[in-house]
Amino acid sequence: MKNDNTITGGRKAWLYLLPAVLFLAVFLIYPLIDVFIYSFEEGYNFASRTSYGTGGYNYSYVLHDPYFLQAVKNTFLLVIITVPASTGLALLLSVALSSVKPLRDLFQTIYFLPYVTNTLAVGLVFMILFKKTAYSDGLVNLLINWFGGPSVDFIDGPYWAKMTVLCLYTIWVVMPFKILILTSALASVNQSYYRAARVDGTPKLRIFTKITLPMISPMLFYLVITGFIGAFKAYSDAVALFGTDLNAAGMNTIVGYVYDMLYGSSGGYPSYASAAAILLFAIVLTITCINLLLSRKHVHYI
Repeated sequence: MKNDNTITGGRKAWLYLLPAVLFLAVFLIYPLIDVFIYSFEEGYNFASRTSYGTGGYNYSYVLHDPYFLQAVKNTFLLVIITVPASTGLALLLSVALSSVKPLRDLFQTIYFLPYVTNTLAVGLVFMILFKKTAYSDGLVNLLINWFGGPSVDFIDGPYWAKMTVLCLYTIWVVMPFKILILTSALASVNQSYYRAARVDGTPKLRIFTKITLPMISPMLFYLVITGFIGAFKAYSDAVALFGTDLNAAGMNTIVGYVYDMLYGSSGGYPSYASAAAILLFAIVLTITCINLLLSRKHVHYI
């Protein structure tokens, strides 16, 4: 009788899961398999649904394409700079917000506003702040000149200047969500740990490193993982700042390269786009697995 109940319960569980499983199969698993197949079909034609062969030429072409290599460089720089910087700043701001009692809700709302603002609108604001025009060098250059420095064209100028703007913009956009998550995590920490530490006369820095960080480490790990994935998928950020021709600006990303191969000025090459997409998937999967392995030593689940 017990076994029959267990079998019936298992069937009910699968029945409840069926809509989600079907959704994932249709919109995630099938497209991934389809893209993987396309990536090996050489010279695939969308109109006739035909190709002239199969093999690894698409991957060879993409890996030797200077536009793709530039996109990989841009994406990795964006990931390496913005993920640690945004997470660290969000942690500091969250700790500061948690220690402030008056107007805490107001400050949290202010910090969260960029997250609900349209990405392109924020990009236009950054462009106005940094872009040199015939009438003005931009607010940022005015501040640089005020401190005695020369004007810099951050939008159409040198590579380092454009990458600086893109990183600042990305950090600005992603920080509100991280602040919200970390503020909630800090509020959930058991206050008895802090009271015991204060009774023992433990310094604040040691309390932070030995109590606060371990207690919120699962949320930090979650933000790092999603931060890596989000940064690797960056595209609209660069478009908002540098326009749609990112290859000409030298600021394309891997996702932008995939889009260009499908629909951009160099569009019409689904096989190359599929190969680039699979390479991006492999990169993100590898980094995620490395983070999961590292988390076993540094993330503490209660």
